Amino acid sequence: MSSTLVETVSIDYEDFNESFLTCGTCLCMYDGTEHYPKLLPCSHTVCIQCLDRIVATFARDTGQFRCPICRELITIPRGGVLALPPSFLVNQLLDLMARQRREVIPKCSTHQTQELLFCETCDTVFCTLCTGGTHKSSLVTSTGSPTHSGGTDSGNNSPIHQNNASSTADHTVIPFSIAIKRMSEILIYKANECTAKLDAATEIVNAEIHRLDHNADSAFEQVNARFQAAIEAIEAQRQKVLSEVKRKKDEKKKVLDDQLGIIKAEKTKVDSDVKAMEHHVEVRNITKKISDLNCKLDTVSTLSEPRENSYIEYLVVERSTGESHGQAFDQKLNELVLELGQIKTSKTFPSLCRVTMDTAIANLEMVARLTTINYEGETQSQGGDPVSALVVDDKGERVPTDVKDKDDGTYEIKFTAHRPGTYCLKVLIFDRPVKDCPLFFDVTDHNPPLISFGSRGGAKEKGFFMQPCNVTVDDLGQVYVVDTGNSRIKKLTSNLDFIDHVTNEGLEGRSTTGICMGSSRDSLMVINWRTKMVTEMTLDGNTIGSFSHEDLREPIDIALDLDDNVVIADNGIGSVLVFETSGKLLKTIGSRGNGRGQFKDISAVTVTPSGDILVADSRIQVFSPAGDFVREIYPQGKGKGRYGGLVCDNHGFLLATRTEKARSFIQVFKLDTGSLYSLIDSHGCKMKRPTGLAVMQDRHLVVVDIGNDCVRKYRYF
Repeated sequence: MSSTLVETVSIDYEDFNESFLTCGTCLCMYDGTEHYPKLLPCSHTVCIQCLDRIVATFARDTGQFRCPICRELITIPRGGVLALPPSFLVNQLLDLMARQRREVIPKCSTHQTQELLFCETCDTVFCTLCTGGTHKSSLVTSTGSPTHSGGTDSGNNSPIHQNNASSTADHTVIPFSIAIKRMSEILIYKANECTAKLDAATEIVNAEIHRLDHNADSAFEQVNARFQAAIEAIEAQRQKVLSEVKRKKDEKKKVLDDQLGIIKAEKTKVDSDVKAMEHHVEVRNITKKISDLNCKLDTVSTLSEPRENSYIEYLVVERSTGESHGQAFDQKLNELVLELGQIKTSKTFPSLCRVTMDTAIANLEMVARLTTINYEGETQSQGGDPVSALVVDDKGERVPTDVKDKDDGTYEIKFTAHRPGTYCLKVLIFDRPVKDCPLFFDVTDHNPPLISFGSRGGAKEKGFFMQPCNVTVDDLGQVYVVDTGNSRIKKLTSNLDFIDHVTNEGLEGRSTTGICMGSSRDSLMVINWRTKMVTEMTLDGNTIGSFSHEDLREPIDIALDLDDNVVIADNGIGSVLVFETSGKLLKTIGSRGNGRGQFKDISAVTVTPSGDILVADSRIQVFSPAGDFVREIYPQGKGKGRYGGLVCDNHGFLLATRTEKARSFIQVFKLDTGSLYSLIDSHGCKMKRPTGLAVMQDRHLVVVDIGNDCVRKYRYF
């Protein structure tokens, strides 16, 4: 007959957690029924349910099984697994847990053995026996709490919360003991989170104070270095400037010290509240305190950034020139004292400063606008803040930026992104990020028109065109569009608002195809392919002069070279003709054909700022002022499409309209290299057949679209 020696030990409730009360095989909590703990000869504990399953599976004939934990061979005693001794240690722990729960968790005053439940959805404690399985907010339990319906799922003994108004109500009901434990943990977690943020805020503010001290010391050194070289007469001014540094520093430091005091007070209050609630068991009070801490977290976040900055800088005022010869010595001395410098500070609060920008388009210079604001939310009216900006593309490459101080509290951050994608803009003031920084934005390669004017219509209508084919712009930005089908020129403002119609005999016959500004920039020159006539007129339409020539067959475009000679592209003879303004033919450039220096279907001509002559058909060819072939631009376009217009600007760009099958667009080239800089496809406002175009002084261009009978304005860099 064998005997088993069972030792009991004294256990402290704080020395273990609930993992000691979990069966290592099925991972279920031990209890007094189906998961009753049994002690094996090898000293391991397994619940009786697991033992029954193991014996039924592996020990039907042998009468032995292996411990599922250490694999030691166990002999089944007489009476089966029920004869195995209970695990007194586990039972002691279960009793200790039950006793501790009885001490912490209140029971229903009516049903002494009934554990209360807690509805997380409604924040309510209730007894299922008192509520009778209903869910009525008007019922009150014996504990004084609003009642909830509740029950027990016979399958897993888990509480179920039901709503008599709707079977689909989603309420979460847990034992009150778990709620107490969970909310206590949340309380401690939130308190620790508040404390951590307050500690971080303290470090940040202290760091700002250190930087303030460092900057102030630097300012002191600069002041001393400059004032030491001055004569005794300026000693008083030196002391004044030093006092200003101290006063500015004290003002800033007082704000930061006050902020530290607030942080310290908040931290003390959090610690006090946590200590007061440490042994509290009333769930409503704990819930309220958690809610208070949640609200406090928002307040704590505002304390994480210094309410004052450390910016102190010593600025030297440059002495003005142009003094009168007889200026008094005292006045000179006062001016000299003022030249020794002054102290400058700033009230800018970076996290309130705003950055705005328009839609970013590839290859166009973009401007992000920074507005500075102080801690009180007031917009700053002076500049001078140390603003830095960084733009990075989605590959991590930096985009060059230029920050311009507008001296009114605003700043412009200029940059150009050369490809579409997602970019990141970081703006710092005093090395601290501004609001919503970093700012992520998308750059698109679609360049829609800024303004569009006109549609197809009759000659009497101000806003209608009939076959507009070319355009030019004067020095005031006024736009002149050749309305060929109506035998007139439409005069528009730089914003494409209608001004007037210009008429002239040189425009008759619905056949004017080319236009350019005259040599003095106060007249217009046009070419008529039907009459073969070149006409110069005032901006109001009065004829200044005209000429024709027997060699002209099908003139389609006109330009002036640097010597004010008239350059005409003639598709009839496949050449470019250069005339004096009197009509004398000076030279002929090129011939009909497909080779270099030859043309097929000439469409446009223009002259570069350096005097080169550019001619377009399906490619663009460059000729010297003397008419010699120099090079080709975009030779890969030969035979694939046709150009409609050419123009050069003063920024080194060549612009050309092009149509390839059903697709029309504007090409922007770098004139010096002939490389393609960008395309303007107009995207949602597609061009049908763009022809002539002209550039303005503000990085804009206007293009005539004969397919849409309109003129449009774009930005091109």
